[in-house]
Amino acid sequence: MQQLFHKPILVVDDQAATRMLIRKYLETDGYHVLDVASGEAAIELAKQSELGGILLDLKLPGIDGIETCRRIRAMPQHKMTPILIVTAIDEISALSKAFEAECDDFIVKPINHVVLRARLKGHIQRTELYYQLETVQKTLNRYISPQTQKIVEQYAGTGDYPPPVKRELCVLFTDIRGFTQLSQHIEPEELFTLLSRHLAYQVDLVYEFGGYVDKYAGDGIMALFEGQEMAQRACLCALDIIAHAHSIVSGEHSQLFSVGCGISQGQAVVGNIGSPEHLDYSVVGETVNLAARLCGHAEPMSIVVSKDIYAQTKGNKNFHYSEEQAIAVKGFEQAVKVYELTPQVID
Repeated sequence: MQQLFHKPILVVDDQAATRMLIRKYLETDGYHVLDVASGEAAIELAKQSELGGILLDLKLPGIDGIETCRRIRAMPQHKMTPILIVTAIDEISALSKAFEAECDDFIVKPINHVVLRARLKGHIQRTELYYQLETVQKTLNRYISPQTQKIVEQYAGTGDYPPPVKRELCVLFTDIRGFTQLSQHIEPEELFTLLSRHLAYQVDLVYEFGGYVDKYAGDGIMALFEGQEMAQRACLCALDIIAHAHSIVSGEHSQLFSVGCGISQGQAVVGNIGSPEHLDYSVVGETVNLAARLCGHAEPMSIVVSKDIYAQTKGNKNFHYSEEQAIAVKGFEQAVKVYELTPQVID
């Protein structure tokens, strides 16, 4: 929250008597006040200061009030700062240009203290609410995936949930080996810190390679990749996850960083799951189940991929695969052909 009530109010007027009167009113209401006599001075001060609001005379020597408003509003730090135009009754016709310059309101001279107090306070409260909601939104965005954010925005705009859709996508699961056993030997607070740090790096890599995290799965993640070269990007991401795990394996808790990965590609249904009171926008289907099972099958510090992933990436010089294996996978009637992916060593 920006706490605009605790930031100074800037008064811009070339008449000293007017500045003194407004200052008196504002200081009586508990505001800290800055005042300048020109648009040029106001622009320079606005560049350097955080302001709770601006009271701007329409007629100023040099740069007038409308242009001053336009230039201050263009500053990123003042995109929401309340700007109130102060104008004489015979200048009302110019207000359309002032609103085009993105002022928020106007006050007519002679200034009435009650009107000034009410309008300034109202605009500051609305701006405070905007920043508060913006902070909440940013916080929520840290907890939900970009795809879920899009669905929420769509629902907010239309009131309708999108129907489930079938898509071609690539699914990557990661899992820390021996985590349950390890949790019996490390204090919960330390374990939580180590796990959070390690998963944070995995998440950063997923987004670096153009995917997104669908959910955390306790001691691992489920990530999705869509679009062009999805299989290549998922594999590169998994290789970097393993490389990072290798780079930090040391000390008594090295087991915490023994990661296994499973990757598959295919059709899956994307949509809302759950009740109207509590929904999860997620992905279901055989592709997801297979990736999870392959992750469970992977040895520590290894990546197991499906036949579809192998077919999409076998010609890439960055990848090296083991011989094909046929393994029994829980929930699948027939043996599944899989491959282990390792970094390609290039002399």
